[in-house]
Amino acid sequence: MKKIAKNQVTLNYQRLALTGYIGLLLLMPIWMFVLVPKENYSTGFIFTIYILPLLLPLKGIIQDKPYTYAWANFIVMIYFMHSLTMIWIAPEQRIIALLELLLATAMFVGCTYYARHRGQELGLKIRKLKEDLADEKQAHQAPKE
Repeated sequence: MKKIAKNQVTLNYQRLALTGYIGLLLLMPIWMFVLVPKENYSTGFIFTIYILPLLLPLKGIIQDKPYTYAWANFIVMIYFMHSLTMIWIAPEQRIIALLELLLATAMFVGCTYYARHRGQELGLKIRKLKEDLADEKQAHQAPKE
């Protein structure tokens, strides 16, 4: 399998995505277990809600799969919403929540554009509905005699 090199723009977006991702991987356990421990919740609950979702795309990110970067955006929305909620309801945690928002935004932007640029470099594309309909129509038309 031929390895296709990444251009500088693609590398920059990947670095942005990884900065946000690794930052969230570090911030969330530190925040939940060290800075502001949640005494009303079990460790397992906190791990499942705040840390486990970040581990789901880990394998694909390590393997550098553009598709994983794209769907990781669904996961990062959890942290985006959490940070906005904490900024609103917990003024004493506003600085940490702003950091979470910054990291989630960096991951979102980086993943979005990395998936797009790397997908283009690799020749991957999502077919347009118009193309699918045209192919389906052509396949179902009776041959003319």
